[in-house]
Formats: sequence, C-alpha cells, structure tokens
Amino acid sequence: MTKRALVPIADGSEEIEAVCIIDTLRRAEVEVTVASVSDNLEITASRKTKLLADSLISACADQTFDLIALPGGIPGAEHLRDSPLLIEMLKAQRDAGRFYAAICASPAVALLPHGLLNGRRATCYPSYREQLVEVPNIAAALDRVVVDGNLITSQGPGTALEFALKLVECLFDDPEKATKISEQMLVR
Repeated sequence: MTKRALVPIADGSEEIEAVCIIDTLRRAEVEVTVASVSDNLEITASRKTKLLADSLISACADQTFDLIALPGGIPGAEHLRDSPLLIEMLKAQRDAGRFYAAICASPAVALLPHGLLNGRRATCYPSYREQLVEVPNIAAALDRVVVDGNLITSQGPGTALEFALKLVECLFDDPEKATKISEQMLVR
C-alpha cells in the first residue's frame, strides 16, 4: 500500500527543510503532496527561493495522509500556525494516531500554541527551545531528532536529512528502508 504525506508550505518556509523532506520521502516512494497554506501555489521561501506547491491546503482537507510534515523557517512557521484548516488537520492526525512532524521553528511556533506538543517529548531550533521548556507538560530535548509516539521533531536545516530519513523509517516501520535510501544518497 502506498504511503501518503502532506508537506504544507508558506511564504518564509525554510527551503532546505521543505525540499529535503519532499525529496527524501519521494525517494522512498511516498506519494507526497506539497500544499500551500496561502491563496497562491507559488511561495517565496525564507532565502527567496521560489517553490511551487501541488495544491492549496483547502484541496487536501478531505484527504487522509500517513504523515503531515511541517518545515520551519520564519515567517513560514507562523503562517502554518495561522492556518485554521492545517491545524484542524494536524489535530485529526494526532488524534487518529497517524504521524505528524515538524522541524526548526515549527514545533514551537506552529505546534505548541495549538496543544500539539502537550504531554510529549520534542525538540526544535535552539533559539525556540526556551518556549518548550516553559511548558510544564512538554519535555524539551536536546537531541537532533526526537520521536515520541506519532510525533517527530527536529532542530533545523543541519538536521533536515536526518529528520527526513527518520520520517521514512517511521512511516514504513523499517530502519532498513531508511538505510537503503541513505546509502543511495551517499549519507555516511
């Protein structure tokens, strides 16, 4: 059965993280939908790279995904946080036990305000870590990638490939599949 993933993007999303997630999942033969949370398919990422989404988030609302993975970046993570439809989808994902993930600023900026980290162990970009530490029912971790049940978080651009490979491993419940992809990509 084909695995399906949603990667929402917005103006200001971190392009390394977005493209690394999309590319790595596609190498693992995951059906990836890139969805813009704005009114336009084309977004301008954090370093002025233009990215073209497959669809608008509204076209994805009635679909089921095995994974929803948020890139970070500012103001991208803020735009993701401010998308009521995306937040509704993330809460449904969490409640159904399906995977949801965030990297860089997105764990603290997009997930935390909506209770999507409550009772979990998570990590994020170091300058946002204090926000996690301040919430009593969240265990802020220093690890590069953290898996807590169906939640996967990571620190930032330098951990994007490790994060993406962990997404593959979790989606397929198969460390060997992630290892095979990493070998093809010449990751040591």
